Amino acid sequence: MLQQPGKLLWCLAAFFSCSGYSLCGQQRWQMQPVPVQSRWAKAVTPENVLPAYPRPQLERASWQNLNGLWDYTITAADAAAPASFDGEILVPFPLESALSGVKKSLLPQQRLWYRRELTITPASGKRTLLHFGAVDWQTTVFLNGKEVGSHTGGYTAFTIDITDAVKPGVNTLLLKVYDPSDRGIGPHGKQVLNPADIYYTSSSGIWQTVWLEQVSHDYIASLDMTPDIDNALLKLRVNAPVGYTVEATALKDGTPVGTVKGKSGEYLQLPVKDPVLWSPGSPFLYDLAIRLRKGGKTIDEVKSYFGMRKIAVGKDDKGVDRIMLNNQPYFNLGTLDQGFWPDGLYTAPTDEALAFDIKVIKAMGFNTIRKHIKVEPERWYYWADKLGILVWQDMVSPNYQLPEGAKAAFEQQCRETLEQLRDHPAITTWVLFNEKWGQFDQQRLTEWIKGTDPSRLVNGHSGEYLYVNERLRSPSPNAYIGADLTDVHSYPNPMNAIRIPGKAQVLGEFGGIGVFIPDHQWNINSAWGYILEKPAALKAKYAIMNQHLQLLQQQGLSASIYTQPFDVEGEQNGLLTYDREVVKIPFTEIRKIHAPLNPDMGAMPDITAKDADLTDPSATYSAGFQEYIDGNRETGFLRKLAILASQAGDKEGAAKIGNDYIAALKQPYTEEDFQYIMQVTGSVNDTGYAIIRNNSQAIDKVMGDRQAAIKMMNLIYHDLIAPSVPDMGSPNWSVISDAVKPYGAAGEEILLRAKTIYFLNKQDKTAFVPVAKEYLDKYGQFVKVDEKRKLEAFMN
Repeated sequence: MLQQPGKLLWCLAAFFSCSGYSLCGQQRWQMQPVPVQSRWAKAVTPENVLPAYPRPQLERASWQNLNGLWDYTITAADAAAPASFDGEILVPFPLESALSGVKKSLLPQQRLWYRRELTITPASGKRTLLHFGAVDWQTTVFLNGKEVGSHTGGYTAFTIDITDAVKPGVNTLLLKVYDPSDRGIGPHGKQVLNPADIYYTSSSGIWQTVWLEQVSHDYIASLDMTPDIDNALLKLRVNAPVGYTVEATALKDGTPVGTVKGKSGEYLQLPVKDPVLWSPGSPFLYDLAIRLRKGGKTIDEVKSYFGMRKIAVGKDDKGVDRIMLNNQPYFNLGTLDQGFWPDGLYTAPTDEALAFDIKVIKAMGFNTIRKHIKVEPERWYYWADKLGILVWQDMVSPNYQLPEGAKAAFEQQCRETLEQLRDHPAITTWVLFNEKWGQFDQQRLTEWIKGTDPSRLVNGHSGEYLYVNERLRSPSPNAYIGADLTDVHSYPNPMNAIRIPGKAQVLGEFGGIGVFIPDHQWNINSAWGYILEKPAALKAKYAIMNQHLQLLQQQGLSASIYTQPFDVEGEQNGLLTYDREVVKIPFTEIRKIHAPLNPDMGAMPDITAKDADLTDPSATYSAGFQEYIDGNRETGFLRKLAILASQAGDKEGAAKIGNDYIAALKQPYTEEDFQYIMQVTGSVNDTGYAIIRNNSQAIDKVMGDRQAAIKMMNLIYHDLIAPSVPDMGSPNWSVISDAVKPYGAAGEEILLRAKTIYFLNKQDKTAFVPVAKEYLDKYGQFVKVDEKRKLEAFMN
């Protein structure tokens, strides 16, 4: 998705994090408060945390789930292993999430530690494997005081053989985690330390299931499976030590339909007579039983599954290059799914919740999901396989600035992603880059992915051509080189990608219609979208967009990806609210809109969500405003009315009502109070400003490092500095300085920053040097490293 550019070379504005520190220490687990939560959160308890087997395509009968309460603490980066811990955290929910029970931010200069005890009975001739679904970002693992392994990368699974460190009985497991989020070199997706607009709250530490397995000394490590429908067989490799015999049997509804024997580590051809083809309309899966044998004995055995389907680019009966599913043109009608949850952030509360997202997308009539800049747990892909949805899988973008080490980290993450996900029939397309975010070596990497997995399509650059309001953002020489697709992004209205022989044309992103639903918002001050509509107008606007898709399909378009299925934090351009409670276009109506492009929807999943209230929000606000005028000052009423005023565009009413509500709050302020004050305070003259100034340390514990100071600086800038900086001519900095002087350090810092950026943009080096020097001398510790380097370079 597109980030709108700021007006200055560097943006003066900064935004607060919606997740932060709890005001009180944690003794026992309880879910922390959030603005909205999903219906599944209440089912989460320490005794019932994601209990399903986490790796359905390589399943063993015996395993031990380690999800539940662990000890945690946060230390300085250079601190030794802790002797005491801050409290308990519910694994596998990330540190910043409400369901973790902690809801704290992890800063780059800190380290997160986990501890739990394991009772293990070693078995003769067996290996003990410790599996992690994902830990963000860099993990070091200790068992009984001994380092047993490490992993770098926040999105892929890793396994550590702990056999040699295990002792009979109680063992102590200790993890050390470093996660700099968007300030590090590793891929971080849409998670950032200061979320706003299209970027969201970070997910640090363990965020997928942790589990133990005891396996034979030699065992099946992984499978490689590629369906071949043209020859009615499955290409299969069982990755295990050499010297073993492999027996694999395909089963259809429990009945064997094909068997193959061969050697471990070699490609085998498993016949599948008269294959039932997999598609979103009919997602048939074959079961697969595999045994590793030697000397007439079974050494290891696993269960798996596969689907028989083929994806390719081919010509239709008019000679147009199209995406082909099972040798037939198939329009990929998709939506851009980011995989965030209000209560678990990166981690869905339950397996039912994980499946719901796919079910509800199918229930709206889509047949494709573009999984946007995130790798999900294996069970998400299992549900995609089982329920039937095509998946375009994004690689997680590198750090956009490409600091030293970022390229290597990105390529390693891509390699692990391909290895981990390549057996899922639902995944039909790999997406390498998005909108030039950290783009490098595009041809080499596109060709590498295609060579690694020739059975799928490769989208080398989604949105390499990016249009906003029909204007191209930047040219792209040699676009889409080596790829199977040409992919354009067009906001808000759809358009076709360029035509290149041999490549299918796709619309990788469009739409983004923002519609806010009161009482279902994460951030009450934001209804971010590329265009904004009232609930009653959404259906017609969306229908017209899809009618244009029909015309584009006739002109050669093979796919479209709408932004997006769910609201996410400050973005309210989803077809459902962030809590998954309200659908903004009724299911039956949106399926009718989609039917011309997706005629074979198959059976619809059984899901529930409320239809949106189509009452004009301004009318609702007006009725409440009259109650306010008539004297209603009940605090709950004032809080809700202030939100409605802001959303109705009544800035004066929002400020007055919000000030009345804040003035009615009683000390000591709660975490929720601070979050509300930080969200609604819009001027240095508001009641909330004084509360922020007088409670900055407490607010920083709730919201994150320096968030109170950043908020105050934003308000000072917008109220006192920006109006005095003309587009033409020179500002009177002496008058501005006098105006901000009463606001102390916050005023001085933002004034120096504003002057520094102003003179830099004007390329006035004479005025820039002394101001920038003073700014960096006094406040350089708060300036990002790359920005500080650029300022110093211009000074010198």
